[in-house]
Amino acid sequence: MTTDTTATPPSEQEKPTAVDVENVASTTLSNAGTGAAVDAERNALLAALPDPDEGKSEEERREIDRKLVWKVDLWLIPWLSLLYLLSFLDRTNIGNARLAGMEDWLDMGPGDYNVALTIFFVSYALFEPITNGLLKRLTPRIFFTGIIIAWGAVMTLMGVCNNYPGLLAARFFLGVAEAGLYPGVNYYLGCWYKSSEIGARAAIFFSAAALAGSFGGLLAAAIAKMDGVGGRPGWAWIFILEGLATVAVGAFCWWMVFDWPDTARFLSPEDRVRVQRRLILDRQGRTAEDFDKRHIWAAMKDWKTYGYMVIYMGSLMPLYAFSLFLPTILRSMGHVGTKAQLLSVPPYACAAAATVFVGFLADRTKWRGYCNIATVCIGIIGFTMLIASPNPHVQYGAVFLGAMGIYPTVSNTVSWVNNNIEGSLKRAIVLGMVVGWGNLNGVVSSNIYRETQRPRYFAGHGTVLAYQILFLLGGSIFMHFALRLENRRRARGSLDAKYAAMTDEQKWISGDLSLYAEGITENGRDHAISVGVLDAGQIMHWRMSAQAVKHICALSVALLEKHTDSIVVSPILVHDHSAGHYALSVV
Repeated sequence: MTTDTTATPPSEQEKPTAVDVENVASTTLSNAGTGAAVDAERNALLAALPDPDEGKSEEERREIDRKLVWKVDLWLIPWLSLLYLLSFLDRTNIGNARLAGMEDWLDMGPGDYNVALTIFFVSYALFEPITNGLLKRLTPRIFFTGIIIAWGAVMTLMGVCNNYPGLLAARFFLGVAEAGLYPGVNYYLGCWYKSSEIGARAAIFFSAAALAGSFGGLLAAAIAKMDGVGGRPGWAWIFILEGLATVAVGAFCWWMVFDWPDTARFLSPEDRVRVQRRLILDRQGRTAEDFDKRHIWAAMKDWKTYGYMVIYMGSLMPLYAFSLFLPTILRSMGHVGTKAQLLSVPPYACAAAATVFVGFLADRTKWRGYCNIATVCIGIIGFTMLIASPNPHVQYGAVFLGAMGIYPTVSNTVSWVNNNIEGSLKRAIVLGMVVGWGNLNGVVSSNIYRETQRPRYFAGHGTVLAYQILFLLGGSIFMHFALRLENRRRARGSLDAKYAAMTDEQKWISGDLSLYAEGITENGRDHAISVGVLDAGQIMHWRMSAQAVKHICALSVALLEKHTDSIVVSPILVHDHSAGHYALSVV
């Protein structure tokens, strides 16, 4: 049984259109049998969590929800952003240490610096795919506290290295310890926020990577002046002091990180229930899952996994190349020492601002693909300028464009993956594959800027440019139109027979319980719709603003009569206070 959501409403301006093509799984059309099972489980979970706001008006509920999200934001986002700032600072400060004389002290030869960068990404990529499984097994508090103290200790020990093999060993174990933070935090955010709220928070969190570059340049310029203190060179103190700071922050994680919303002491008992209820109502698939190894196979069979792997690869390799070699690129423009360290600050600050802006824009418009396309074009212009012009002033301006065209695409892509992969376990596996593959390309970024290319670094800039073009053409544009095509197939009912033949367990394993993504445009804003074509007696949920309901009412009777086969239905428009949206009750 399929639903035709293309009927024309009274006003052409406000007709339902398939605008949310990049949100295939987050706003969905559930298969009949599976939808009933999912709704039954969801209702059972809601019944165990009585609504603390029952009887309140819709305006009061919205105000309570706004304050609740703000309270969670104030506790989680600054702290998680600090953790990622330290993570990125500790993995990229080797570039600042290079400017401070690390290579001469450790008697490193040509190419040794690139090998030291490469070995980090080998261990990072190998261990990253398994970290979310460890997070769920150990709980977030234990997991985050453990890995942060571990990489802080490794970073501190890197500062006492007296030879090149010791540096390589430290970089390898730094990759092992840091591997779990980025995928872990992205998964952790999904345990606190609705899918429509994650993008902006992920962008703020990831902007810490750009701030790390900006802050790292300032910090390195100051710490390098400690050269000779305690018999250690200035570059060693960069590692030692930043490592000790990380250990101290990691120790505080035990008190700052709560495992799940129901254990959060910074929330009142009523607020804990509110967080859990809003997550249950937001989820489009199973609300509680046990791991099954078939989820791995389901993730590997999903074509979207490989599309997102290409996109993420095209964004992350340029980011690592930029962050690891910006001090080197600035040195090639004639800037050395403290001046080169300080000139690295402004481009990173602009990149951080751009990352936050794109995150909020993508959350508001729901067009993550278009945001990726527009942003990467800025980066392509920047690296084209670096290749084309020998003028240091033009090159420095190009560095700003390159930074703003790289950093926002990474967090936006991860949010895109989060939105379009259904099922929490399958989504965790897909995220691990996507992020792991992207980080494996850090091996490439570590080896494209060679000293033999000075001062223009044509091969390095050209490789970054090629990855960005791949990100644009083979990644974001392809995925955008592939999702549009997928929506059309689902709208025509092309997949109905396939899903009807699957058992509920098979649908759970596949994770993709959805058959269609739809949206409605009204007054320039997109309103997500979730239409569930279920057995008679179930609820057909239309998640939208109150203003849009009047148009749907005009369509509801005709739509239901056309697609209910022999089922006799009577649509009744009701307002679901607990869900915060209207519904058509089929009786």
